[in-house]
Amino acid sequence: METEEEIALALSLERFSRYLGWAGGNRAHGLELYALNTRISEALYTPLQVLEIVLRNRIHAVMSEHRHEHWHHDEGFLLIKNQRHQLDKAIQDLKDDGKLPSPGRVVAALTFSFWTSMLSPAYDMLWQTGLHRIAKKENGKGVRRKDLSAPLAPIRTLRNRVAHHEPILQWNLPKHYANMLQIIGWLSPPAAVWCRTLSRFEIVYPPNGIELIRAPKG
Repeated sequence: METEEEIALALSLERFSRYLGWAGGNRAHGLELYALNTRISEALYTPLQVLEIVLRNRIHAVMSEHRHEHWHHDEGFLLIKNQRHQLDKAIQDLKDDGKLPSPGRVVAALTFSFWTSMLSPAYDMLWQTGLHRIAKKENGKGVRRKDLSAPLAPIRTLRNRVAHHEPILQWNLPKHYANMLQIIGWLSPPAAVWCRTLSRFEIVYPPNGIELIRAPKG
């Protein structure tokens, strides 16, 4: 019991209280849920990483063909204010590290938020005129912008929660995992197959996962 208390204290009582509440006050079960949250977060890292990398590379490839390799520098092109700030920060961070801000490096340095913003309503005209070429469905038909932006919004939040070691057990994780694989498949079928072979989510996530705590949300 003393060891469990010490572990809970080391994990932060405020952060651990969420798991303790799900466990009905049972500290041992709360630690089990915390450990499960950690294992699932680890398992989600693979599809989250592949999704982010494939999305940014597809957008950059299509925009380079549609415009040119330095498309993100075009005056007035970025329509969302925060994107300009994100671009400036990425460039400055590269310069601070003594690196030339080449297009490839800038693309890799930009945040997931920057790339998902490229699928927002502000870029609907761009989507219609060229950006739509980043993805297509299994049957070869085109993908609507909303088909990507709708599931990507919660996935981005989930990604940030995983990155900051936050609880995610209350989320409908199988749904978001399936959406990640589907989007990757639309962007790059080979990458989706590769991701499935690497992913451990279906092994780690318990069949009775949603019964461990209250009904999942998100």
